[in-house]
Amino acid sequence: MAIIVVGLVAAALVARTIAGFSAEKPRNGRAPAPVAVAKVGRGDVPVTVSALGTVTPQVTAVVRSQQSGRLMAIDFREGQMVGKGQRLALIDPRPFALASAQADANLARDEAQLNAARVDLTRYQTLLSQDSIARQTVDTQAATVKQLAGTVAADRAALNTARLNLGYASVISPVNGRIGLRQTDIGNYVTPSDTNGIATVTQIDPIDVEFSVPQGQLAAISARLGPSGGGLPVNAVDQNGGQTLAQGKLLTFDNTIDTATGTIKAKATFANPGGHLVPNQFVNVTMLVDTLKGALVVPVSAVRHGAPGDFVFVLQPDQTVKLVVVRTGPMAGQNIAILAGLTGSETVVTAGADGLEDGSKVRLPGKGAGPGAGGAQAAGKHHRQQTSQG
Repeated sequence: MAIIVVGLVAAALVARTIAGFSAEKPRNGRAPAPVAVAKVGRGDVPVTVSALGTVTPQVTAVVRSQQSGRLMAIDFREGQMVGKGQRLALIDPRPFALASAQADANLARDEAQLNAARVDLTRYQTLLSQDSIARQTVDTQAATVKQLAGTVAADRAALNTARLNLGYASVISPVNGRIGLRQTDIGNYVTPSDTNGIATVTQIDPIDVEFSVPQGQLAAISARLGPSGGGLPVNAVDQNGGQTLAQGKLLTFDNTIDTATGTIKAKATFANPGGHLVPNQFVNVTMLVDTLKGALVVPVSAVRHGAPGDFVFVLQPDQTVKLVVVRTGPMAGQNIAILAGLTGSETVVTAGADGLEDGSKVRLPGKGAGPGAGGAQAAGKHHRQQTSQG
């Protein structure tokens, strides 16, 4: 008899447990989905433009000889930093030195003849005042003086040319920058027409980055430009997106839009003392255009995409969710700005939204599995007590 009584009690408890589960489930037979939620917040959201850019030096100079001759010395190490005016190579200067000396001698000779002709002209003018010489002699001497003066002027120009050519024997750097690999060796005969020159010098500090901006963003960017047409802060980030290589500012835009891509080229300049930006390097460019002050923000995971567009599930007081269509703005880290659709007092679902619909019942973290689970646990405990007593 005791065994029969215990069995009846256990059956009643199991029936109550099943009833508890049935009461917890909604009418459609689906159990409340466990979800994570977050309150809608406010914060400052930067409005940025991101693009892929190419590092371009402001100056790239192919160093060539301005005179033909044999290369006698190379005064640089490949890859070193060189200064403007620094000698990079030396061409055999002896022919140019001899030409300079000859021009100097010619100038000295002709200056002596000019001085003698001027003395004679003064003497002839004195004799003419005493009516002791014909005027034709004076005029002829005056013409001789002018002719020699012209010769002396030509000699001075020839001397300066010879000295300039002698100076061209020393090949100097036209800019401050980094020199590349040398293209010739000592002993070779170089000329101004050499295609590769002796080496190439690129200016790397400051340095520019060129990138393209969609034409749809041009108006917003132009509205933020300063009176000089530039000044917006720009960051250059490596291709992995993990390291900021340099910080600079926008210089200007191109004067035409590329009709094939619908973009316009822009150029930013960067201080590059450490040489982190290398010419022709690809970098990710981020330009700060504006900042949304006190904007509504939600976690990025809260925003869903579907037929209505962008939407979020808003938690209701009765533990159901409501589908609300929103208009999203720029992202800031793990958050995204909401420009329309929310008021700021809502709580949105951030995880577990797969399978939810408008009006679905949900279960919040820390709420347990509901009264049905607690009833089953109590039923099992009472059954064990009854069995031990029997």
